[in-house]
Amino acid sequence: MVMLTNTEKRVTLYSDDSNIPTVPSEVKHNTPLESLNLNWRERDLPEAQRTKHVHRLHPYLGKFIPQLVEIFLRKYFKKGETILDPFVGSGTTLIQANELGINSIGYDISAFNVLLCKVKTAKYDLAKAHKEVMDILQKVRKTTHSYKSSESLFEKNSQHHENKVHTEDSYLNKWFAPQTLFELLTYRDLINTGEYEYGDLHRVILSRSARSARLTTHFDLDFPKHPQTEPYWCYKHSRTCSPTEEAYKFLYRYSIDTLERIGQFAKLRTDAFVNVYNVDSRNADIPPIHGVISSPPYVGLIDYHEQHAYSYHLLGMPENASNEIGSFRKGRSPKAKEDYKRDIATVFKRAIDSMPSGRHLIIVAHDRSDLYSGIAEILNVTVEGVIQRHVNRRTGRRAGEFFESVFIWRKP
Repeated sequence: MVMLTNTEKRVTLYSDDSNIPTVPSEVKHNTPLESLNLNWRERDLPEAQRTKHVHRLHPYLGKFIPQLVEIFLRKYFKKGETILDPFVGSGTTLIQANELGINSIGYDISAFNVLLCKVKTAKYDLAKAHKEVMDILQKVRKTTHSYKSSESLFEKNSQHHENKVHTEDSYLNKWFAPQTLFELLTYRDLINTGEYEYGDLHRVILSRSARSARLTTHFDLDFPKHPQTEPYWCYKHSRTCSPTEEAYKFLYRYSIDTLERIGQFAKLRTDAFVNVYNVDSRNADIPPIHGVISSPPYVGLIDYHEQHAYSYHLLGMPENASNEIGSFRKGRSPKAKEDYKRDIATVFKRAIDSMPSGRHLIIVAHDRSDLYSGIAEILNVTVEGVIQRHVNRRTGRRAGEFFESVFIWRKP
């Protein structure tokens, strides 16, 4: 059952489990908001569907699921129109828009996010991509296998390392075993020769492999606090595991997986354009658009830079963590929240100025500090609805309650 509560300025919709969850492909322009049930359980929306094709090209914390985006694309937009995501993140909005023939524009202050989005949404010559991926793997294997020692790779000695690629980067030396780092740096240096047309595709494979190949426990890949250099009891596998001492197995595994995923998306990809820019959306010159679908960063909750620190160091990308809206490093103080409201409002004001009257902004946020009602007032938008989505009901993996809000705003 869906309960509808009317207040002076908003309609709040609470979905419960008595209704069948909404099937995205069945949503039309005239589908009532109050009929939407977005509380998918695992049996309703299996993990494989939530991470279909390129959506799982690289881990990314804090992203929304593609089915949620698809519902609001189908309800409020049509083929040939252009939507904006000013906080593009891992590119979910842009990918789903392209599937439906909707043009999209994305901005992000993170260089890694923009790299990932461009790789996910690119159009590939699949035969050439396959040839390049297998070629670079073969070269890495040939180069690094010759020097591989039968000793433990943690036993550092000059003979073991005399032929290996060297780096002065203290982060890389700290978080990767010697052979692991040798293989990763060899792969990176091969990319940087400029020999491969799809260099960015290889960079994402390298980044994903580096994440798994760090000196950390198998159950703590998101934000490990210190390197794991000794065997440990693994809660994920219920046995004693040892830290990773090589990267090639991950490079190979994710190369094959990446080729499969870009091939799957190629069958769905349309000719709708996808433009992504490494720009602070507070200062972006936004061209004409028909609306917005976005999930802004949470205030002081996720360190978006730290989750991909290995990529910034390995790929040599500039980082702008201190300039992120809602930066984790600035915390959740009253001042941080006020700064967040002002900055989010600045971004959406620029978007609204590029939209026709009557068009929509769909904003998905974990608004536990109730900041978005104030943001809506600053923007003077019409609040058509707020859907409270119980995220935990999908998997049941978290002990605590977790809700996110879907704000449906309209430009007067």
